[in-house]
Amino acid sequence: MRAGTGLVTNSKIAAIILAAGKGTRMKSDLHKVLHPIAGRAMLLHLIDSVSSLNPEKTVVVVGAGRDQVEDAVAGSGVEIAHQAEQLGTGHAVAQAHEALGDFDGDVLVLYGDVPLVTAQTMSRLSERLHQPDSPAAVVLGFRPADPGAYGRVIVEAGSDRIAKMVEYKDASESERAETLCNSGLMAVRSRDLFALLGRIGNDNAAGEYYLPDIVMLAASEGRGSAVIETDASEVAGVNSRAELAQVEQDWQQRRRARAMSEGATLIAPETVWFAYDTQLGRDVVIEPDVVFGPGAIVADRAVIHAFSHVEGAQVGEGATVGPFARLRPGAVMETEAKVGNFVEMKKAVLGKGAKANHLTYLGDAQVGAGANIGAGTITCNYDGFFKYRTVIGEGAFVGSNSALVAPVVIGAGAIVAAGSVVTRDVADDSLALARGKQEAKPGWAAKFRALMKARKGG
Repeated sequence: MRAGTGLVTNSKIAAIILAAGKGTRMKSDLHKVLHPIAGRAMLLHLIDSVSSLNPEKTVVVVGAGRDQVEDAVAGSGVEIAHQAEQLGTGHAVAQAHEALGDFDGDVLVLYGDVPLVTAQTMSRLSERLHQPDSPAAVVLGFRPADPGAYGRVIVEAGSDRIAKMVEYKDASESERAETLCNSGLMAVRSRDLFALLGRIGNDNAAGEYYLPDIVMLAASEGRGSAVIETDASEVAGVNSRAELAQVEQDWQQRRRARAMSEGATLIAPETVWFAYDTQLGRDVVIEPDVVFGPGAIVADRAVIHAFSHVEGAQVGEGATVGPFARLRPGAVMETEAKVGNFVEMKKAVLGKGAKANHLTYLGDAQVGAGANIGAGTITCNYDGFFKYRTVIGEGAFVGSNSALVAPVVIGAGAIVAAGSVVTRDVADDSLALARGKQEAKPGWAAKFRALMKARKGG
């Protein structure tokens, strides 16, 4: 058992992640494996799953776009190997040999554009490698609705032992009729992997060195291999924007189901979009068309009303958000706080029971418990060069359409009259009235209209 994972493995583990494909169908300057699923690069999803197995080494094999990948994995302990020429999957895996050094254990071969493979499935591959029949390799197979041009895995009758593996281009009609397909993922002992790779050839329709050929090469030496199966959605690959959208949809559907199973209410599940790290408490209610960006934490009994966006923010117990609210990074709503329609918070704390119900911007602010922020109020936190902080005390009342020009402090219990532009601190329990004096000119409006009509008529 790998420490802290709850997953059983019987050997040391390393992972090779292939990410050298050019990704031309994505039509993007961004490396294919760095396109996001649920707000996180595909490659990082996969690395996170691998990391739960505590691998001794993880090597990412890249070709074009190496600098982008190196930047994305910086500080993660992942090593980079370079495939200068695209000569097939077998050649790509061989490029990781130097990075693995003298590692002696199980090697998982994974693909950076197949991001949703779980640690449990990886663990199953390793476990099968150590069963009494000691297969030379364990291949991950699946049965898609449309097998299409996938390579086929043909098993011996009544077993999981592989009789033959064949690429679609090289398969006969009867072999193409088989429904068990090769995902490309496999587990092999390191001492076998590179020895076998050194002996495969490229005598095939594409002239490439195929990784699956090691299975048949081992068989020719009297060593069989095995296949385990998983659901097709787990090994869905991404080679185009359309496939990226489909994998995103699959991920979201699973995440929505998980949210509801863990005690959240989703009024219209298909309209709620989660980030990879969204955290929800019990009895949270999420109305339609809510989007969570990375870093959102929602505590028990909070309500997120329709058309709200929450990213990098914390929503406290029993708090209420929206509808049509936006919580940006650094926003914190404490217990039973409330923001209503068209309220935006950024790097601001709304204290316990405090309210900002309408048309308000709170940026770089601290709002005390029980304070009430009137409609149309803004904290003027930026002068074009620097950001400044606004502090609003407990129980303060800020009238509608007020502008609080930071840095400024509104004292506890203080009242700011509607329409005020506050540029100086307001003492506790005092009234701030900062607006122009209203004047009345009887009859002026009638005279003005008459003048304008005369000009227009003339």
